[in-house]
Amino acid sequence: GLKKNSLFGNEVVQEQEDIQAFCDKIEAGRAGLLSNDFMIIARIESLILERGMDDALTRAQAYAGAGVDGIMIHSRKKQADEVIEFARMFRQDFSDIPLVCVPTSYNQITEDELAAHGFNLVIYANHLLRASYPAMNKVAHTILQQGRSLEVDKDLISIKEILELIPGTR
Repeated sequence: GLKKNSLFGNEVVQEQEDIQAFCDKIEAGRAGLLSNDFMIIARIESLILERGMDDALTRAQAYAGAGVDGIMIHSRKKQADEVIEFARMFRQDFSDIPLVCVPTSYNQITEDELAAHGFNLVIYANHLLRASYPAMNKVAHTILQQGRSLEVDKDLISIKEILELIPGTR
């Protein structure tokens, strides 16, 4: 079905793909790779959907068997306990498959702590977007209040800096 943001929790009906069907997709993706520079990472939402640790581990084991390059475990709990427990149990059988986490909710844990528990990649999925909105809102309000943009110049990077972000403009 249509993917919805998992941080809505169980307020929005969500289902995970059937395990075998998802394994078939992993295998098809693996067969279609044109380069070794591409990784197939399986996202597991069993913990988000309150399907439990056994479901998460069953999926991870099946996806590993199907040839996935990495496993992303997702949780919306405020503490990292369940993702740490998942990592501990997953690592008992799979020491070489990269583990990915997204600590949006359990943000008190550091990257070093996550690495010590077996995670290889930490994704800060929406932090830059969330930081940009208050800045844009402030600039928009100031322009509306002042009727011009002079007062927001101090909050902006220059046009030159923006253009230099585009490859080939120098």
